[in-house]
Parts: sequence; C-alpha cells; structure tokens
Amino acid sequence: MADTAKWYVIHTYSGYENKVKTNIEKTVENRGMQDMIQEIRIPMEEVVEVKEKEDGTQERKAVSRKVLPGYVIVKMVMNDMTWFIVRNTRGVTSFVGPGSKPVPLTEEEVYELGIEKHVTEVNFAVGDSVKVASGPLDGFIGVVEEINEEKQKVRICVSMFGQDTPVELDFYQVETLD
Repeated sequence: MADTAKWYVIHTYSGYENKVKTNIEKTVENRGMQDMIQEIRIPMEEVVEVKEKEDGTQERKAVSRKVLPGYVIVKMVMNDMTWFIVRNTRGVTSFVGPGSKPVPLTEEEVYELGIEKHVTEVNFAVGDSVKVASGPLDGFIGVVEEINEEKQKVRICVSMFGQDTPVELDFYQVETLD
C-alpha cells in the first residue's frame, strides 16, 4: 500500500471523460477523501483549425482538443478504497496496466504529458559547456545556444562526425560540467 499520491491513467468510454471527472470529484467531496484522490485531469492541447469559407477565404480558430481521447489521469494514493471508488465510477472501464493492476506514470511520462510543470533550476547560461545526461546523445558535450524557460528546453550545439549540430533538449536532460 503506497502512502504517496501518484498519477494513474484510467480508461473511459469515449466522450465520457468530463462526466467521469465530475463524478469522481463529487464522490471525493462527499466522502471527504481529498487527501487520497487529489487531482483529476483531462489532458488538453490548443490547436488552430483552419476552415475554408464559401467566399474562398480562410478562417483560423483556436480550439481545445483532448490529447488522449477516452482517458482521464488521476493523482491518487492507491489502496483498495480509492481503487474501488475510481473503478466503480460510471463511464470508467479500467485502469491502464496489466490485468487489474494499475501502473503509475513515470516522472518522464508526467512531464511529457504536461500534467505537472516542474520548475527546473537552470544553472547554465548561453555560451556555457554542458553534458547531455540522458537520451540518445547521453555523454555528449555541447555549448548552450539558447534557453527557453517557458518550454523548459535548451538548444545546444554538439559536435557529431566533425560537424556542429544543434540539438533541442529538455532541461532535465542537460547538466553542467564540473
């Protein structure tokens, strides 16, 4: 039995994501379980749709779209009671994981989905030499060209096969040289 909350993915009937979220929130509030089931999210993204009007002009419109249709992400402490509440909510088909055993998301998956934004302290600046700490270029040394605080990305120039190649990495994939 875990005592810290982790993110789990639940599968729902398509189109029922908002109803499932609302129903779980009501159950949590009614039972006073806010410390056990802490947060429920439906990952969304902003997309620009372009529609052609009858007069031939184009209309651009920003819309929110579900990143994972048919899935809801829940931050909860996994135990028999919380499992039962979520699993028996109308519209929920199952937890994502082998059999009936829910598997929590890894830190990297949480970061990639944009569920939680971790503020990473940057201890390097443009022009500094850094080492790639993870990913396919693990161990490569490069020079910082650009830092994007908003996207938590850094662009470094790495020497590969005798040529300088710009590479964009997440902050957590880069470390300073000692």
